[in-house]
Parts: sequence; C-alpha cells; structure tokens
Amino acid sequence: MPTASEKNMTLLRTAYQAVEGGDLDAAERMLTEGFIANVPGSPAPLVGRDVWRLGTQAMKDAFPDLKINVRDMFGVGDKVTVLLHFEGTHRGAFQQIEATGRQVGFGSIEVYRFEGDKIAEEWVAPDLISLMRQISPTADH
Repeated sequence: MPTASEKNMTLLRTAYQAVEGGDLDAAERMLTEGFIANVPGSPAPLVGRDVWRLGTQAMKDAFPDLKINVRDMFGVGDKVTVLLHFEGTHRGAFQQIEATGRQVGFGSIEVYRFEGDKIAEEWVAPDLISLMRQISPTADH
C-alpha cells in the first residue's frame, strides 16, 4: 500500500500533467478551496484557487507548449519538495514583454503541503531572473 508521501507525489505529477496538457480545470480540482500560494514578491500569501488559476493561465498563455520536467521529488509527512525545469516557446505576452518566439528554459524549487487528497499550499521559487533575461528585448538571440 502506498504511503501518504507516495500518494501526494503521484497527485502532484498528475497535476503537472494536467497543466502541461492545458486541462487547468482538472488541475484546479486537485486544490483545496482555501488553497494558499506563497510567491516571491508578494508581501502576504495569496489565497484561493482563482489566484492559482490566474498565474497558471498567464504562464500557459505566454508559453502554450510549456513542459514541466521533474528533476527530483521527495516527500516527508504532508509536504512534497520538487526541483523542476520548465521549457517552452514564448508565444504570448509575459510580464509586459511581447512574444519573442524564443525557446526558454528555467528552474524552480517548489514545496507543496497536502490536506487529505488535495494540494493545500505551495511555496514556489521560480528563477524568473533567468526567464526574463531570455525573453528580454536585449537578450542575445
């Protein structure tokens, strides 16, 4: 029988697959109603599935072919930590930078907390500096 950590890691992989495939509704159903997002630059946690949906939709709009590659994943108790690498093509505006058509790749370190069979909270640390350098109008491409 799988441990709670194994179940949580399977749920997270399923959520990543749903996001990659563009099924944000399915991924959103894997979140608790009071989902909490802890994101860089925000003075306080952001609460609600709609916050997650807005951020994820912005990434999918800007990088419609977004691939989420799990480099490492481990779980302890009600938490799972993931080292990710994102790849995609900049085909839509992102943070006021119009589409460049460039291939991008950047990493993220993420921690998730689970309640029952749902994702309740996330702490994400994407390497946005690297991403912004790659899509900047002054980038060497």
